[in-house]
Amino acid sequence: MGCVHSKWFGHYKKDCCGCRCNCNLCLHCSHCRASAEPSRVDEDDRLHQHSRLIRHVLSAASLGSADVPSAGLRLQYSSLTQRGYYPGSPDHANQDSFCVKAQFHGNPDLHFFGVFDGHGNFGAECAAFVRDKLTAVLSADPRLWENPAEACDSAFAATNSALHDSEIDDSMSGTTAITVLVRGDTLFVANVGDSRAVAGVRDRDRVVAEDLSSDHTALRKDECERVRLCGARVLTVNQLTGEGDEGTDGGGDPPRLWVPDGMYPGSSFTRSVGDSVAESIGVVAIPEIKVVKITDNHSFFVIASDGVFQFLSSQAVVDMVSSFVDLRDACSKIVAESYKLWLELQGRTDDLTIIIVHIKDSCEVHPICTSC
Repeated sequence: MGCVHSKWFGHYKKDCCGCRCNCNLCLHCSHCRASAEPSRVDEDDRLHQHSRLIRHVLSAASLGSADVPSAGLRLQYSSLTQRGYYPGSPDHANQDSFCVKAQFHGNPDLHFFGVFDGHGNFGAECAAFVRDKLTAVLSADPRLWENPAEACDSAFAATNSALHDSEIDDSMSGTTAITVLVRGDTLFVANVGDSRAVAGVRDRDRVVAEDLSSDHTALRKDECERVRLCGARVLTVNQLTGEGDEGTDGGGDPPRLWVPDGMYPGSSFTRSVGDSVAESIGVVAIPEIKVVKITDNHSFFVIASDGVFQFLSSQAVVDMVSSFVDLRDACSKIVAESYKLWLELQGRTDDLTIIIVHIKDSCEVHPICTSC
């Protein structure tokens, strides 16, 4: 996070150049402005540097599988997380976290996948806390099998309260969360924030992207109206500083949320877990839940942090997954392509995390199958 596309405007300067001045607007201070100016090295040197950085994207994707006996399905999954590149903060921690829980709740027909994208000074701690607490609360909920949506709602609320009560300072830190619970032949997708889930659905001779979640940002009219009713000012940075008119295109500067009488928190998301200051202006930890029945046409689903989708559309990600047999290669390709685009367009990268889950008929995987 950081720069114009950061989730928190308050961490703008730290992620750009690492200066220790007390400026509120990164590009308005001499330290940050100097670091934001184009380098004097020629284009070939710049591209060479970017190519070298891309080679550091780890090809360390994991691979696993799990059967779903009641639905006659087999899930094959792979995951990969990559720390972002911040020129001014070379030791910047990876604030993303993720989890894969096969046979969740001790049930072979329940499988859980989640990506948590932390932000703020304690974003990494928030993401790890929410990952562990949310899965623990869900796993202990007796309603999980019969009423997964109700269990998810309750678990997010309990996890948000627990984070507030923990030793982690979540006043200006928190995490988004995108989770998918596979229960037999049904997907329960719970989203808080701007990470995303998308399915690859076969349609004749191609695989089409079907979004399983909708990003929680002020670009959504319903979300924008909701937070405004809670007292948030919704303005781009330029509008806030008087360099742009309200309602005009921010030129890539996303609308952000501000308290009525201050220049904070500056979040571009409208829902998250944690962020106790932003709660006062409508940033909530209430998940939007989508229920999807798995059909023969569902080939796979992807869940990823928003950095993956910053410059890649859902369809582009689905196309890349479809072009690989090995899911580990697909994970590496998508992360590397996103990393490259970030470097080319921003000179830095966000943290990048992805989970890909192939959905197969168990009889295709186990050809000697007496139940078919």
